[in-house]
Amino acid sequence: MKLKAILVEDEAKSREILKNYILKYCPKVDLVGEASNIEEGLVLIRNHSLDLVFLDVEMPYGNAFDLLDKVGDRQFETVFVTAYSHYAIEALNAHASYYLLKPISIDKLIEAVDYVYAIKEKENSLQNTVLQPVNAQVNGKITIPVQNGFEVLEIADILYCQADDNYTNIYLTDRKKLVSKTLKYFEQILAKNGFARVHKSYLVNVNAVIEYKKGKGGSVVLSNGKEVMVSPSRKKELLAYFS
Repeated sequence: MKLKAILVEDEAKSREILKNYILKYCPKVDLVGEASNIEEGLVLIRNHSLDLVFLDVEMPYGNAFDLLDKVGDRQFETVFVTAYSHYAIEALNAHASYYLLKPISIDKLIEAVDYVYAIKEKENSLQNTVLQPVNAQVNGKITIPVQNGFEVLEIADILYCQADDNYTNIYLTDRKKLVSKTLKYFEQILAKNGFARVHKSYLVNVNAVIEYKKGKGGSVVLSNGKEVMVSPSRKKELLAYFS
């Protein structure tokens, strides 16, 4: 398998450097096109079924985020390439899989490609198959604090947990509980019970996942119909739970 990719970069010299790096050091990438601006990039994206887009942030007549807004829902992964580190948060919010700073490190470029390749390889292997969590059983109980003591919850009944500042909403099969503990706390105690942190705000019971969607950033659908976005930085970790 090769990653079908394009690069969008307005500076000819930078575009040539990145192109040469990809051709020389990234044999897993099939570079099918390059663009110097948003409109050219949009044409390439619409005319190819892509796995990966290398995307400069600042370009004439707009930026990378404008391009992604025009694309809408997407199934390709995005690696941002920029000389400005202050775009990192925006890149994460735009569901970037990786963030490369100029001048580009060859090692970091290879690392970014390997990361995306692992995601796509796993997604392809799971395509049209029934999801089978590696942890087939979730056993045990946990306690949560209540006003007059504590309540015992069956771990298997927990579908997902959602952060709410320093509190956590625990969604069970039949009810919701608000607990004065952080999501990080529950991530630590539930990690060995088949729970995966898929987003800064969500921890999901892998055994409750009934569908995985490859769209914008990726998402999972749980047994109660709830759809939860998956952060690109968490996608590889989540997919490792399935065989």
